[in-house]
Amino acid sequence: MSPMENCCGLLTDQKEPVPLKSIEVQLEVKDHVAAVVSTLNYENKEDKPLEAVFVFPLPGDAAVCHFSAQIGETHIVAEVKEKQQAQEEYDDALSSGQQAFLLEESDQSPDIFSLRVGSLPPGESASIRLEYVTELAVEADDGLRFCLPAVLNPRYQPQGSEGPSVQVISVPASLVPYSLSFSARVSSPRPISKVESSCSLDPLQYLNTDQTQATVKLAAGHKFDRDVELLIYYKDAHQPTAVVEAGQASAKPGSLMGDPVVMVSLYPEFPQSVMSLLASCGEFVFLMDRSGSMGCPMNNSKPQETRISSARDTLLLLLKSLPMGCYFNIYSFGSTFEHIFPTSVEYNEKTMEEALKKVEKMEDDLGGTEILRPLEHIYSQPCIPNQPRQLFVFTDGEVGNTKEVTDLVKMNAGSHRCFSFGIGEGASSALINGMAKEGGGHAQFITGTDRMQPKVMQSLRFALQPAVEDISVSWDLPKGVTATILSPPITAIFQGQRSLIYAQLARQSSEATDGSVTVKYSLAGHPSQNQLHFNLKPAEDSGLTVHRLAARTVIRSLESEQRTGGEQQDEEMKKKVVELSVQSGVSSSFTAFIAVNKDGGKAVQGPLMRRNIPTPYLGVSSMDLSGSRAYIAMPDCQLSSNAEMMDYLSSDGQPNVYQSIHESYEEEDPLPEFLLYHKDPLLQLVSLQRASGCWLLDADLAAVLKKTSEEVEKEKPASVNSEVWASILALIWLHGFKMDAKEEWELLTLKAASWIKAQNAPFVSECVEAGNTLLGCSVKKEDLGL
Repeated sequence: MSPMENCCGLLTDQKEPVPLKSIEVQLEVKDHVAAVVSTLNYENKEDKPLEAVFVFPLPGDAAVCHFSAQIGETHIVAEVKEKQQAQEEYDDALSSGQQAFLLEESDQSPDIFSLRVGSLPPGESASIRLEYVTELAVEADDGLRFCLPAVLNPRYQPQGSEGPSVQVISVPASLVPYSLSFSARVSSPRPISKVESSCSLDPLQYLNTDQTQATVKLAAGHKFDRDVELLIYYKDAHQPTAVVEAGQASAKPGSLMGDPVVMVSLYPEFPQSVMSLLASCGEFVFLMDRSGSMGCPMNNSKPQETRISSARDTLLLLLKSLPMGCYFNIYSFGSTFEHIFPTSVEYNEKTMEEALKKVEKMEDDLGGTEILRPLEHIYSQPCIPNQPRQLFVFTDGEVGNTKEVTDLVKMNAGSHRCFSFGIGEGASSALINGMAKEGGGHAQFITGTDRMQPKVMQSLRFALQPAVEDISVSWDLPKGVTATILSPPITAIFQGQRSLIYAQLARQSSEATDGSVTVKYSLAGHPSQNQLHFNLKPAEDSGLTVHRLAARTVIRSLESEQRTGGEQQDEEMKKKVVELSVQSGVSSSFTAFIAVNKDGGKAVQGPLMRRNIPTPYLGVSSMDLSGSRAYIAMPDCQLSSNAEMMDYLSSDGQPNVYQSIHESYEEEDPLPEFLLYHKDPLLQLVSLQRASGCWLLDADLAAVLKKTSEEVEKEKPASVNSEVWASILALIWLHGFKMDAKEEWELLTLKAASWIKAQNAPFVSECVEAGNTLLGCSVKKEDLGL
């Protein structure tokens, strides 16, 4: 293939024209719920009838609730039907020359859909509309995150597992032949303070003076090199709310769609006295992805900062921030897995140093992304008494067996909490959110120019919070009104994080309009509760968004039970899912949307040409290696042929990833990459801290402080212990010069302050004064936690 042909844009890798011309996305955000309308415009410029197949990502927790097609003057709305029946109707329609459209969720992962446009005659255009609704996740800084996944990286399929039912055709992001336009309208009872994005946006336009409504749109020319992420910030974000939505008039009373449904959002606030009791125990297990794709850059602006190097820096901060007396271990995985210690060990200076030496040598050299086996190994280890297990999983989420993984986490939810981190563009939201949700933890996505460290330290803070236990929900409703909870039980509550509850309200007869819901729980042994009063009168004109989100919640719970239950239960659950999916019009893994153009006039003549619509990815596309899908990650490079691809395989057919990625950096960067953090004074200072929390007074510390050993020694007040002096200097330096990174070092400075206090050292005030003079700072003793 000549470079010219490769660059023309509208060709697939088989030099075939791509019938998808453009995608238009409109987002409507009301408070923390998003409704999305995507319109896909197709045109057949060939002289034969086509079938266009497009495999694309959607948010893993989206409820797809509408699918329709417009061909010329004809408008066809699809129906939800049992999946096999829908597939048969689609095939029958095509074989009898009719036009048909099929939209279905992947069996392996709920965040991948395939759309088939059947029998598009020569010269004909079709416009496909699909709609979905989703809740927006709350970020650590109180922003609400919406992500339109535009990148679909190949998912690694473990050996021996069934391959995906649909083949993903990938092209490098720079060669995507269709365009994307995106606009959003945001409205909330509270003022919108700002909207940020990883992509270029046109400026935010407020629609009213109290700034509760605004519009924003993507600047033209989106390159498909990243997902489209919006972060929406409201003033006073932590307001509990309840939205009551009227049932569908045409639906049967007593059914989920026929009755009113309430969506309750609670933001538990814990008393400060309890929050200061950070746990000093726990078993912390870190599971690090070392597959080839971890060699990709974190973002295009800093190609030398790879996912794996960022993960190493993060592990350094985590290990320094752990409390003395806890236990820990570090696992890493690719096609195989490794662990630093045979079982979790007590955290002390010796074990911490041993772990850090191994972490420094971690590279992206373990092949594919098989996460199931290391998880099974971790769960097979007996728990340590009085040391609650906390699992931290770091992955770029390119996993094919998402449901197996989340089911395994769910089976072990009683014995641990799981905190997950999706690294880089295209990480599977179904995997990252699913693991945290099933494991009672918290999920974070690290994309664009995000630094991994603050997000991970936020999760460590959550992990060190006292666990919330004995959670129960009770309703106080007028006589004749009952509530049936549709959400799975709440298993985890964290300070400042939202808890969502959906409930169906059945009403015999009642004039009263007010009710309340109370969540009770025990926090560090103290009984606590949060209560919300709300009006039972349904909100005007809210459509059926809340009903569809509630139906999606029930469908996902039933699917999960079906996968983990016995055979008899299997059929019963499947039947329930299909029934609810058809009734609510929300897709599931057992149903699909099907539309057939029955009045197509004359039947389409001739055999159909199949055209696969390519999806953007950020590495080298997948290829078949010894039966398993391999994914060879490269820093945004494109290989035009299989011959070039084979150059990246070593003699045994395994990806020679290490060599291929690091060659490009050797000239400009002679240092081994794992030493890069020594260039960052903050990480250098952190790497010098002892496990107990103190620093030693030595030449390395003086160098970070940009002083000589003599200067540092000379200013030390007489008769003060040198480790106390060194630790106070380190604290002053962090508070004086690194306040912008406080989230990253806050936990390890709390540990240092505790250590200093435990020494009962004299002259602490004099040390702080002398330290300020030496470093040219003016930090107060109280600010250091002393």
